[in-house]
This record gives sequence, structure tokens and C-alpha cells, in this order.
Amino acid sequence: MNTVSLIGNLATDVELREVGEGKKVATFLLAVGRGARDAGADFVGVSVWDRQAELCAEYLSKGRRVGVSGYLRSRAWEEEGRRRRAVEVVGQRVDFLGGPRRGDDEDGDEGAEVIPFEAAAAS
Repeated sequence: MNTVSLIGNLATDVELREVGEGKKVATFLLAVGRGARDAGADFVGVSVWDRQAELCAEYLSKGRRVGVSGYLRSRAWEEEGRRRRAVEVVGQRVDFLGGPRRGDDEDGDEGAEVIPFEAAAAS
């Protein structure tokens, strides 16, 4: 079984790209705390596709707290003669967990704002 669920804060802004014939991908780096006090964080690459990618690009920015559920995907490539590898999370569901949306006043409502993509994509 290949399932991943993470809660963390965006360590980067969302980068949205078109990858051919109307397909879009959004990528960002998620900082996930290790749980123990002062234990630091792990930084995990996340990608989401199509309508989910558009919503992430529109509503998320660096520092925003989110929950991501999806699966792990590994890839390998050659760069400058060296073999490189990476593991990332492909997000199938991203919940926006709190804080102001991009463009909102910082003094605005900071209550939990949960927008599951299954509901948003259906509209």
C-alpha cells in the first residue's frame, strides 16, 4: 500500500506549470515538523495536478498550513553526468487548514478554512 498523509506549512510559494494539452501541475515544498520539541522539520516535495493545481496556485502561498493526502512517487534522472533520485508526494487531496488566503488582510480571520479538493473540483 502506498499512502501518505502529512500536515505542514508551505516552505515555498506554489509553482504552476502547463505540461501539455491543458494538463497543469503545481509543485511546492512542504515543511513537516518531526513531532518532538525542537526536533526540526523535514521538507517534502509535493505535486498536484489539473484543477487541484489551479486551486493551490490561487489560494496557497509560502507559510500557509495544509494537510496533504496522496501517494509517494520516485523518479531518477541524469544531471551533469551524475545519477540523481528524488521521492515526492503526489497530492490527491489538499486541505487548506488556516491562516489568510493570498491577498487577504493579515488581520483577517485566521480560523480553520478547510477546502477539500473533491468538493471544489465537483463545482
